[in-house]
Amino acid sequence: MSTDRLAGETPPEQEAAPGTADAQTPEDTAAPGADASAAEDSANPGQDATAPKDPATPDADATTPDGPAAPGEDATVSEPESEAAGAEAGTPDSGAARQPSVSASAKATADALAAAVRAVESGERPAASFFNDAPRPARQAAPAARPPKDTRDSGGSTPQGGPTGPAPEVARPRAADEATGPARPPAAKGDAMNPAGAAAPAGPSPAARPAMTTTPGIEGVRQVLAAGGAPETLAEPAAETLGERAAEALSEDPWQLLGVPGVRPEQADGFARALLGPACGPGDERRAQALVGWLLEQAAVAGHSALEAAALRAALAQRSVPDPDEALQTAIADGAVLVFQDAVEEPGRARPAAGDDEEEQPVRILLGLDRFAMAEESVADGLARLLNTFEAVAEQEQETAAEAEEAGDGTAAAQPAADGGPSAESAADPASEAGTAGAPADADDTPHRPVRPSAAAWEAAAAAAPSPSAAELIRAAAHSGLVAHTGAEAARAEPAALIAAARSLGLRAFGATHTENGRRRLAAHLTESAPDAAAAGPTGLGTAAVTVSGLLSGRQGPGRDADGALALDLLVVLDAPQLDLETAALLVESLTDGTRLVLSGDPGILWSAGPGRLFADLLAARFCPQVASRTPDFGPIGELVSGIGIGELSQVEAPGKEVVIVPVRDAGEAVHRTVQLVADSVPRALGVPADRTQVITVGHGGAAGTRALNAALKERLNPGPGRFGGFDPGDRVAYAPAPGRTVPGTVTGADAAGLHLDCDGSATVVPREQVGAGAVRHGWALTAHQAAGTRWPAAVVVLPGDAAGGLTRAWVYTAFSRGEQHLSVVQGADQALPRAVAEVPVKERTTRLRTLLQQSVQSAEEPSAAG
Repeated sequence: MSTDRLAGETPPEQEAAPGTADAQTPEDTAAPGADASAAEDSANPGQDATAPKDPATPDADATTPDGPAAPGEDATVSEPESEAAGAEAGTPDSGAARQPSVSASAKATADALAAAVRAVESGERPAASFFNDAPRPARQAAPAARPPKDTRDSGGSTPQGGPTGPAPEVARPRAADEATGPARPPAAKGDAMNPAGAAAPAGPSPAARPAMTTTPGIEGVRQVLAAGGAPETLAEPAAETLGERAAEALSEDPWQLLGVPGVRPEQADGFARALLGPACGPGDERRAQALVGWLLEQAAVAGHSALEAAALRAALAQRSVPDPDEALQTAIADGAVLVFQDAVEEPGRARPAAGDDEEEQPVRILLGLDRFAMAEESVADGLARLLNTFEAVAEQEQETAAEAEEAGDGTAAAQPAADGGPSAESAADPASEAGTAGAPADADDTPHRPVRPSAAAWEAAAAAAPSPSAAELIRAAAHSGLVAHTGAEAARAEPAALIAAARSLGLRAFGATHTENGRRRLAAHLTESAPDAAAAGPTGLGTAAVTVSGLLSGRQGPGRDADGALALDLLVVLDAPQLDLETAALLVESLTDGTRLVLSGDPGILWSAGPGRLFADLLAARFCPQVASRTPDFGPIGELVSGIGIGELSQVEAPGKEVVIVPVRDAGEAVHRTVQLVADSVPRALGVPADRTQVITVGHGGAAGTRALNAALKERLNPGPGRFGGFDPGDRVAYAPAPGRTVPGTVTGADAAGLHLDCDGSATVVPREQVGAGAVRHGWALTAHQAAGTRWPAAVVVLPGDAAGGLTRAWVYTAFSRGEQHLSVVQGADQALPRAVAEVPVKERTTRLRTLLQQSVQSAEEPSAAG
């Protein structure tokens, strides 16, 4: 690896001394119960939040890692990159006041449940007894009936798209009309409120004083907020979160303010203290229940779909909840939190056979919110459905021949055309080549007739594949409804070869990526796979490349059939590690029985912005056929990244300055060197313009975070007053149209409608309120999570010393692989970089999908074993 400076770069000794960095070192691995509050600009997975921020709030600017926090850690962020929770649908009536205490019978049941959880965790009793015997407590009747909330908060909670799946018996959500249980606030987005004083002294909470009289509507919300000392800017978010009765809800239960995006526990405590006076205390049940939901939402922001019971108890104790066990069991009894048992894998121990009762496998108790639990169950059920409803090729040949004879055409519909194009049947069926954006495959109301290529046709397609790995992938897709494909950047040509082969056999095959940049790269591979088909007009192979969001919305791809399913026969999802649970649930539910699904991606890159680790869990469960590419990435960057993938950070030969290391002493010098590289050195030495060079750093805050780097780069590359909400025409920006998504763009102007952007050639208008809420940031510098799924001709990775705590092998692998032709590493982390590559593979996430998939396999094996 070259450590030389690029041509024309000024030596450090000839430059003015940079400013001293003042950023604090991040702490990401705090044990449960430790005080590990993250700073305002914590770089959690994904992208920038869109929550409003109170201008009076002080800017902590502490660099924090671009990754998930440890389970049980206080993962509070005011500007998280991911808003995995979003607006929660179907929660219990969050606008209703909670009862300050439970009945005697409920208290006894809660104590019994707490003892049972501890007994299971210690191994004193089997987990099955807890789940089979735990009773549901009777609830104390509400003193008076309350009007229902608006339709957003009624009904059962389900993830986007309506995933379904059974929950454990003791954890069933209560009906919406039993709305005296605790509300579950959505994920915190931005720090929209000033801290409101120190915590109240511990002790029993006195009886609450009568709620204040409020004015209906938004004015009533402002009145309550003013009485509690909260900023008026929270009025609209509070009304949106809590519904029509937001003012009454806040006056009756001030801790419901914790459900408003950006509000932290200490701020909600201060608000409650101002409203309740002496009646406010840390032991108030309403406070405890709000904290349970808030902690689980924060865990979701950090990537966890559930938390271990011990970690959640420790986190509650850290927040001065006097009896965490009682708080958890009350939340469980009310259905606000679901309980699960998850098998613990012990190295060297064989998994017990089905029906083996001699030895109980150790389990851990997990607690989670219903929508994430249901999303995981929906994904597991959907993947199992695709596997189980798939008809093997060998079983179809006679059926296909019989169908062809009945049709009287004298040919087998499954055979490919002699010229390698679509079969006669597919040529006659417009659905087989539905490629125009938003055009339903069944636009002519003719039912789609399944195309079933024969085994010989698939084998011929595999024999014509451009590489052995592509041939292996084609054969795997021919014989299974679900396939996992792993490989790095060069391996993306293999899914493209599969799509081209499938379409040549008459199948409606499409490939979906997460970014427009990825879609263009897939389209280029498709063009190389079959240039004649790719040039065949608007319905040719070039239209087979879509984005996941475009496919689901109908803007791209084949559209949906009469039953609402995606009108396709084979779907390849690239960059699969970036697929979050709720998007995956919606995608899998949109596939009809028998559809082939191929999930392809590089297992070394960072996981999704939202909760879960779908691709990693799928691989670990050995749930379906897996094809590992043997196609390496070439060149110095490919060699460097391949070594990082196996835990080795080695020097590589870079005669053409493909990889350059720039040592720096502190964060101030790191910013200076970065600006110099982007503005001068890389364009002059390599011919890559500044607008094609992407800067990547660990977090948003700190002296060398995205905020500081973007300010310095704007001053050098596009100075201006920022008259359009802080932006000027020509500014590079990162636009967050939805939680977990980042779209690079360039500002072209602004008017009354909003900020005008050019996003990868597509004109986009961002409304003024979204701009003010933080949906658009300057984008010369991004975090690695924001950059995942996109590549640029040149990348400059900035590693200041205070970012060492946020480094993992996956982070380094993702950041270093974003450059196609050139990589500069502004290195101030010293030995923390090789240590992270060698010793810290990923930041673990607590999920349930692997267990659900393994249980699905065991359930399928039990009937065959019994027979």
